[in-house]
Amino acid sequence: MRTGKLWAAFRPYLWITLASAVFALGFDWCYVPNQITLGGMTGLGQIIHAIVPAIPVGSAVIALNLPLFLLGWRLLGWKLLASSLFATAATSLGVDLLAACYSFPPMDPMLASVFGGALIGLSLGMVFLQGATTGGTDLIARLLKLRFGHLPMGTLVMAVDLVVIALAALAFHSLSSALYGLVSLYISSLVIDRVLYGLDNAKVAYIISDRPQEIIRSISAELDRGVTILRGAGAWSGEAKDVLMCAFKQRQIVTMKQLVKELDPAAFLIVCDAHEVMGEGFREYKQNDL
Repeated sequence: MRTGKLWAAFRPYLWITLASAVFALGFDWCYVPNQITLGGMTGLGQIIHAIVPAIPVGSAVIALNLPLFLLGWRLLGWKLLASSLFATAATSLGVDLLAACYSFPPMDPMLASVFGGALIGLSLGMVFLQGATTGGTDLIARLLKLRFGHLPMGTLVMAVDLVVIALAALAFHSLSSALYGLVSLYISSLVIDRVLYGLDNAKVAYIISDRPQEIIRSISAELDRGVTILRGAGAWSGEAKDVLMCAFKQRQIVTMKQLVKELDPAAFLIVCDAHEVMGEGFREYKQNDL
């Protein structure tokens, strides 16, 4: 019992350590040798390092994050503060250690933007899943999430990082560096949301048919999904109609279309994207869920 509690307590820090290694690899491999601007406090650290080369990027990031952590502690609590401090220290240390051990050669800037954005997005998503941040604009985005709960974390991170990239473009007098940074930022925001909300996006189907019971039985048998019956009426005819609503996985969309078409070729089938579905057969809600 005690061993299980210890593992539960330390497991997030193991994931954060792995995420920090991925972050360091993405930054030192893709951003630094290709002079691509990264958003967040790391981007500000790049600016400081360019102005004062004696100050490593990681050290600058830690110094910039201290005021934000004090604010975050008051609003988000000590648990988030502890894990976020660890994540910030691990990523900053990883960036400086890898840079000291090996200098990566430059590559095509577009490839660097894509792969760098994917690696940074993967690492940040892993950190967010553990209920932590890497400080800086990630922490700002987490604080904004308290106010704008309907916006995905990837979108909030991207919005904050745009400001940093704009500042870096002015500081470095390099528009191309900022533009590649925007490409990387867009990729990283997509990857963050995929890590947090899943690769298999959910769909919601609305079905209007004269054979609702047959469709319900078929969905239950072939897709193993539940169906909710909504009471509706035709606006022109006034005729009462049952509207079937069913949440299902992206991979099941072909089967859904086929069974509805086979049972009632005249049925209306409306398929919508569902940003997130929680419940049986989908993901569960967790504390500090984003």
